[in-house]
Amino acid sequence: MIIFLLVLALIIIIGLLSSIKVVNTGYVFVLERFGQFNKILEPGWHLVIPFADFIRKRVSTKQQILDIEPQNVITKDNVKISIDNVIFYKIMNPKDAVYNIENFTHGIIYSTITNMRNIVGDMTLDEVLSGRDQINSRLLQIIDEVTDAYGIKILSVEIKNIIPPAEIQQAMEKQMKAERDKRAVILQAEGQKQSEIAKAEGEKQAKILTAEADKEANIRRAEGLKESQLLEAEGKAKAIEAIAEAQAQAIALVNKAILESGTNETVIALKQVEALQEMAKNPANKLILPNETLSSLGSIAAIGEMLKR
Repeated sequence: MIIFLLVLALIIIIGLLSSIKVVNTGYVFVLERFGQFNKILEPGWHLVIPFADFIRKRVSTKQQILDIEPQNVITKDNVKISIDNVIFYKIMNPKDAVYNIENFTHGIIYSTITNMRNIVGDMTLDEVLSGRDQINSRLLQIIDEVTDAYGIKILSVEIKNIIPPAEIQQAMEKQMKAERDKRAVILQAEGQKQSEIAKAEGEKQAKILTAEADKEANIRRAEGLKESQLLEAEGKAKAIEAIAEAQAQAIALVNKAILESGTNETVIALKQVEALQEMAKNPANKLILPNETLSSLGSIAAIGEMLKR
């Protein structure tokens, strides 16, 4: 009897322990009761009925990554290339992921490969190489619609690598090298052009500065010459004014002497000689004298010489 009680107690303890289910964070349990879906056990402690409840599957609710092996794809221009993808997804409905498909990862892989071949088959090699974003967005849209029935959300589809044939790679490398050489030549020519422009601009500025300096020097030289001529003209004017003033004073003194001494033939003769001398100084004046006047000049000159002495 005691042994029976111990065995019964042990069975009860084992049943109680088996009825306690602990679900870790980031996971859920799909619970079946008598072979039918019952409920989803969220993270935490749960009590189940022993021998009646059964954990059908432990499902991760975290974001997951699915790396697809490289696949051979033929482009529109009949080039065979190799493409491998990476899928980022998350299970949103664990019940659909368990009961609507036998293996949802295989479903994602096959859907990706099939649709990728369809998309790339409508594109040339150049379009594939330059249109990764376009391919990714189209794959994401198509696969997300397919996996909706599995309760799975496709977060992102990325092309990890595109590998063209070896001969295509060699041709592309040659093309890239030629393009790099072309850019180097263009950059060198552009640098030389900029250098020539800078040099020409420097020479232009130098010529402008030289011309401005010459202009300034000519202006100052002309101003100096103008001032010199003005000073010279002022000096001549002052000299002429002084001479005229002296002559006026001399004439005034002669007139005074004539008035004081009365009419004197000798003085009149002397004045005639001085008038003739003044007239003769100007080359534009022409003197036409009668013979009797010329004969009397000698006596007049003699008288004038005597008076000066």
